[in-house]
Amino acid sequence: MVSAANARTRESAGNLPADVTSFVGRRHEITLTKRLFSESRVVTLTGPGGVGKTRLAIRVATSMRRSFRDKAWFVELENLDDGTLVLDSVIEQLGLGGPSSAAGLETIVDQLKNREMLLVLDNCEHVIEDVALLVDALMRWCPGVRVLATSRQSLGVAGESTVVVPPMQVPDPDHLPPPEAYEQFSSVRLFVDRAKAAVPEFEVTADNAEALMRLCHHLDGNPLAIELAAVRLRSLSLQQLEERLAERYDLLTEGRRGAPPRQQTLRALIDWSYELLEERDRRAWARMSVFSGSFDLTAAEHVVGEGKGVDVLTAVHSLVDKSVLMREEGGDEVRYRLPHTLRDYGLGKLGQYGETALVRHRHCAYFADLSARFAAEWIGPDQASWVKRLRLEQDNLRAALRHAAEGSETGGVALRLVTDLWQYWGIRGLNTEARHWLDEVLDNTSRDLPERVKAMRVSAWFALLQGDLDKALPTLERATVLATQRGDEVERAYLALLHGLVAFFQQDQERGAELAGGALERFRKHGELAGELWSLHALGLIKGVGDPDEGMRLLAECVQLSTEHGELYWRSYAQWAIAQVQMRRDRADRAENSVKEALRLQRQLDNRLGMAFSLDTLAWIAHRQQRFERAARLLGTSSALWDAVRSAPGFWARIAGDHDEHLMQIRTALGPEAFDDQYERGREMSLTHAVDYALELKGGPSKRSTTAESDDNVHPMPLTRRERQIADLVAQGRTNKDIAENLVIAQRTVEGHVQNILTKLDFTSRAQIAGWVAGQRSGDGADTSAL
Repeated sequence: MVSAANARTRESAGNLPADVTSFVGRRHEITLTKRLFSESRVVTLTGPGGVGKTRLAIRVATSMRRSFRDKAWFVELENLDDGTLVLDSVIEQLGLGGPSSAAGLETIVDQLKNREMLLVLDNCEHVIEDVALLVDALMRWCPGVRVLATSRQSLGVAGESTVVVPPMQVPDPDHLPPPEAYEQFSSVRLFVDRAKAAVPEFEVTADNAEALMRLCHHLDGNPLAIELAAVRLRSLSLQQLEERLAERYDLLTEGRRGAPPRQQTLRALIDWSYELLEERDRRAWARMSVFSGSFDLTAAEHVVGEGKGVDVLTAVHSLVDKSVLMREEGGDEVRYRLPHTLRDYGLGKLGQYGETALVRHRHCAYFADLSARFAAEWIGPDQASWVKRLRLEQDNLRAALRHAAEGSETGGVALRLVTDLWQYWGIRGLNTEARHWLDEVLDNTSRDLPERVKAMRVSAWFALLQGDLDKALPTLERATVLATQRGDEVERAYLALLHGLVAFFQQDQERGAELAGGALERFRKHGELAGELWSLHALGLIKGVGDPDEGMRLLAECVQLSTEHGELYWRSYAQWAIAQVQMRRDRADRAENSVKEALRLQRQLDNRLGMAFSLDTLAWIAHRQQRFERAARLLGTSSALWDAVRSAPGFWARIAGDHDEHLMQIRTALGPEAFDDQYERGREMSLTHAVDYALELKGGPSKRSTTAESDDNVHPMPLTRRERQIADLVAQGRTNKDIAENLVIAQRTVEGHVQNILTKLDFTSRAQIAGWVAGQRSGDGADTSAL
C-alpha cells in the first residue's frame, strides 16, 4: 500500500514538457548546473539563441525534480511582449492564484512560500527586469523554491549563479580522429541523429566521416544550426553541404567580424537558409513571424496569403520540409510554430519588406473576427470546442490586443476584442489578466466610442469576481449613466442584473430579486438569449432562498432553455443553483445529483470558477451525509481552485456564511489534525484527479471509504500496448536488436519506444523499467511514485 505521505507528494507532479527529439550530450553542463544548486538558489543558463538553453534546462529539471517535494514546474515566457504580464503568466501556468485582487507578486509569494519546488523560467531576456523582481521576491520570501532560468543575459539578482551554455563539442579540422571515432563529439552525434531523422537511410562511412566532422566544426556546435543544416541532406551530400557551408560562412560573416563567432555562424546559416528559398517562401516566413506561439493553416491563409506573392499551402509545406517551420500535432488539428530565433529573424525581414504594420493589422483583424464569432456563437452547441480553440490561440489573442490597444485608430477594435472574450477570460480563471486589458483599453481609448459601455460593464463584473467593490460599484454607476444617455436598453438590462447580483450577495434579497426580474423582462423583450439565461439563473438562485418552489421553477426553465440550444455554460450554473435550493430543502441526495451534473458540464468547458463553486457545494453535501473526511478533502480541492481563479467564497456574502459554517463544523467533527490532513490532500490534488474524486468515478474511492489510508490516487496504465510489449522484453534482458528481431520492426523504432518508456515513467535506465514491470506483475504497485 502506498503511504498517505507518498500519495500527497505524488499529486504535485510538475508540468515539464516532454522531449520530442532525443537529447544528446551536455553531461558536463548538467552536472555543473546541479552542483551549483547546492550553493545557490538561482541558476541562470545564458548563451546565444539556438545554443540549447531550453532543452538543457528541461533535462536538468527532469533529473532533479524528485529532489523537491513539489517537483519541477516550467513557465514559458517567450511569447510575452509586455513585462507587466509576467506575473499573471506565472500564476496561470503554475495554476496559482490568491483570494483577493492583491498584486500578482503578493499572490505568487503567498502561494509558494511553503512549497519545495524547482521553478524553470524560460526565455527571460526580453522581460528581464520583471523576471528579476519576481525572482528576487521568491528568494527573499520562499525558502523552498529554487529557480532555473534561461536567458541571453543573467538576471542580475543577489545570489545568482550563471552557467554559460557553450557550443557542443566539435572536432579540430586540423587533427581529425579516425573515421570510426566520430561519436566522441557531441555535435557530431547530434548531427547524425538529426540527419537520420531527415534521411532515414543516412549512414556514416569511412568516406564521409571526415566531411561530417569538418561540417560540425563549421557549424560551431550550435544545436539550432546543426538541425537547420541536417535537413539539407535531403538534397545535398555531406561533402557538398560541407563545401557550400564553408563558402557561405566566409561570405556572410564579412562585415560582422565584431560579433561572437557562434552568432556569426548561426546568422550565416539562417541567412543561407533564407536565401536558398524561393521568394514565395521568404515572404511567407517574414509574414508568419507576426504570429505569437502556434497558428493553424486557416489563420496563415488569412494573414500570410492575403495580397500577392504567397501560395500559403505550398509555402507551409516547403518551410516545414526545410525545418524552418515546426509542425505540431494537436488531436485532429495540425498547427505550426516558428522557433524563437527564426521568428525574430523573420520580423527583421518583414520590416525590410515594409509590411510590418500591414501584416500586424491583418493579424489583429483575423483574431478580432475570431473573437467576434466566438461571442456571437457562444450560446450554442459548440461551447467546449470554442474554449479549446481560444486556448490554443491565447498568445495570438494577446498579440492582437496589444496591437489594437497601441493604435488610436484601433480603439474600437481593442474594446470589442476584450469584451468579446469576457466569457473565455472568466472560464479560464484569467480574471486578473482580463482586468489588465480592460483597464488599459479603457484608459487609452476615446470616451466617445460606443463600445465603452459594454467594456465598463465587463470591467465591473471582473472586479466583482475578485471582491473589489471599490472598483466595481463606481464603474457600474458610470456605465449605467452612459448606457442611459445612449439609450442602450440591452446594456441597461445587463447593468441592472449586475446591480441585482451585488445586492443579493450583500444579503439584500428583495432588491436583488427586483433588479434581476426587471432585467429578465428586458432581455425577453429584446430577444437577448444570453441575458435571459443569465437572469433566469440569477433570479432562480435569489428566489430559491425565500421561495424554493419559485426558485426551482425558474432554474428548471433555465435548464430547459439552455438544453434546447445545446448550451453547457448556463445549464451547468443552473444545475449548481438547483443544488443550492435543494440543500435549503434538506434534500442532500438530490442536491448531490444536480451539482455532480453541473461539475460534469463544467469539466467539458474547463470552467474553473464554476468548478470551484461546485466542489465547495459537494463538500457541504458530504458534511450533511456525515462523510467528514470526504468533505474536508473537497474543501481543500475547492480552495485550490478558488486560489487559481483569484476569487474566494468570501466575495459572495450569501455563500460565504454557509461555507464558513460547514468548514467549522467539519473541522470540529474530524478534529484539527485530521481535518488539516484531508484538507491538504485535497489542495494538492491535480485538477483532473480532484474532479474524478468529486464525481466518484469508477476506480476512485467508494462512498464507504473514509479511512485516512484510502488511496484516491488512481493511475491509468501510462504505456501504449506496443510500449508495454517492449517493456516486457526489456525486463527479460533483451537488447534493442533482439527486440527488433523478435517483433519484426526496425531497431531504430525500438530505440524510440524505449526512449518514450523512459520518459513516460521518469526513469533513466533499463533496470528501472525491469523493476517497474515486475511490480506491475505482482500487483503491488512497485515504484508507483514514478508513474
